[in-house]
Amino acid sequence: MTSRERILILVAAVVTAVLCVVTPAAAGTGARAAAGTGAGTGDTASARQGRGSLSALLDELVPKQLADYRIPGASVVVVDRGGRTLTKGYGLADVEREVRSDPRRTGYFMASDAKLFTAVAVLQQVEKGKLSLDADVNRYLTAFKVKDSYPGHPVTVRHLLTHTAGFDTSILGRGGTTPEPAGALGESLDKHQPKRVRPPGEVASYDNYGVALAGYLVEQVTKTPFATYVDRAVLTPLGMTRTTFARPDARTADALALGYRPDGGRQRAEDGQYGAWTPTGAGAVTTAADMGRLMSALLDGGGPVLTPASTRAMLHRQFANDPRLPGIGYLLEERQRAGERMWVKDGDLPGFHGNLALLPASGVGVYVVYNGDGVDGSASYAGQELVNRVADRLGDGGKGAAATPSATPTDRGKPAGKPSAGASAQLAQRDEAASSPYSGYYRTTRTSTSDLTRVAALTTSVHVTADAGGALTTTGLARDPRVGEQHWVPVAPGVFQERAGQDRIAFRDGRLALASDPTQVFEKLPWYQSPALHQQALLGGLAVLGAALLLLPLVAYVRRRKAKAPGGRLAWTLAWLTGAILATATVCFIRLTGDGNALNRTVLVGDSPLLTLIPHLVAAAAAATALLLICTVVAWRRGWWPVAGRVTYTCHALAATVVVGLGAAYGLLP
Repeated sequence: MTSRERILILVAAVVTAVLCVVTPAAAGTGARAAAGTGAGTGDTASARQGRGSLSALLDELVPKQLADYRIPGASVVVVDRGGRTLTKGYGLADVEREVRSDPRRTGYFMASDAKLFTAVAVLQQVEKGKLSLDADVNRYLTAFKVKDSYPGHPVTVRHLLTHTAGFDTSILGRGGTTPEPAGALGESLDKHQPKRVRPPGEVASYDNYGVALAGYLVEQVTKTPFATYVDRAVLTPLGMTRTTFARPDARTADALALGYRPDGGRQRAEDGQYGAWTPTGAGAVTTAADMGRLMSALLDGGGPVLTPASTRAMLHRQFANDPRLPGIGYLLEERQRAGERMWVKDGDLPGFHGNLALLPASGVGVYVVYNGDGVDGSASYAGQELVNRVADRLGDGGKGAAATPSATPTDRGKPAGKPSAGASAQLAQRDEAASSPYSGYYRTTRTSTSDLTRVAALTTSVHVTADAGGALTTTGLARDPRVGEQHWVPVAPGVFQERAGQDRIAFRDGRLALASDPTQVFEKLPWYQSPALHQQALLGGLAVLGAALLLLPLVAYVRRRKAKAPGGRLAWTLAWLTGAILATATVCFIRLTGDGNALNRTVLVGDSPLLTLIPHLVAAAAAATALLLICTVVAWRRGWWPVAGRVTYTCHALAATVVVGLGAAYGLLP
């Protein structure tokens, strides 16, 4: 988020300077909302877990999160293998009506936490022999087939449950704003099948399409709509009476929380939580107490919904992007915290953010859900923050094998291993950084190759720099929006430990893997794909075009009687028009992306006219730029204008070429 804001501010500054356009932006980071700071309600157990009272920990942490991040409300449930349950509600489920959060009644959209039900449903069919984990999914598909992009390498059911199918990331327009059916699941999967961009089983890269397809396989072999099947085979046996995948459903309509995003000094209600891909969480609703029942079942060997063998497989590493780091089970992500292994699933939809974690060694499950995006999207991190605190309380307080003994809290934010010597030491450090095989820019495999969301790669890439002593500094890796740089010390060849932290990174074959997120890797970019280089080129090109946009009318007026040919006058008009089109596209882009929370909703729903207008403006500018280049050649051959005029025109044409070229490279053409 920080990098996106940085480039937007820079672009806005250029446009403002050369076009005299004022683009107001409200960050919304000021006053805290009055709602969302209430004390906990619904404490059904006062049991003490681990070191001290978890109830006291929640009462301290969650209200502070709601106030600091400007989130209206939250619900939490903690369960243990002994059957004890702690449920807590905080803040408001409905800001306007001042309805308080109730962990047993308030319904929240599950988002991707619903994928766990999809994994359970698939494994149930594996147990019955109707699905095989290693079978080609096309064996079960009749209405359409997965394209055979890699002959001899079919997508299997196992690939779908481990995010390793190799599909491109494409979620633009997959969401909906109303609970009415958004079309049949199979029809949507057929219509919106993404490209296969890598062989299956090579990389784990978060894949909504693959999970939706897994749910559709359940539909195919059971001859039952997915929502109906889950209700009958999972929810009813677990007693989850206030959970539903059906839309709309009276079981949750009476107490459904509203999701919000900060908007100036108030909270704006969000929409966009529905869609056809129900197995991924679109439209699925639950309560905190109900999710406690699912966690209890998984901690207890599967309870009435899975066999112990299937449950162990679900909570067992099935794939890892780097074998030296945690990996992924069946749609559960493995993480290490305070010397304990956790199995985690996050869920994010506009206005709703949840986090579920199972700690098998302690026999504890935690689920928290927030009905607000928070400032700068901070709610998507808040759940991880809470789960980490619980794990620290239950574990060894962060002093386990994953921690760095020499690190202290004051080390965070300081360069690792920076020498204290003079100029010669600094020169040696620069030489070491330049020669490090790990230095450079890295792009996540979750970057789309096929739609406008690819533009995020311009500002969200990871930058790695080397420090003295083999240490590294990274930017762009931290999920916590408050953290910019992270500093890492080597602990094994190609493996680095975060200073004063518990995360790890590993490098192998030009890829960077992150311990705290096994569902993506970052691939090293060649120098000519450097986002920093592209940002500088983009800003330089916009500056040239903006200056020309202001000056060309004056130049044309002064020279209108001195032009040697009508073609010369038309060429200058074309140059001004090209700059105007690209300036308009830039202003539209700033308006589209100015609020990150609103942008997430817009991308998911795909209903903003700017999503269509911007690519068409770039396409029009591309056509105009092609004419500019032709005019440039003609101007030099026919001697239009003095040399200074021809050089100026050439610079304008090159600037337009750079801007349009970068727009095309980052998915801004229709």
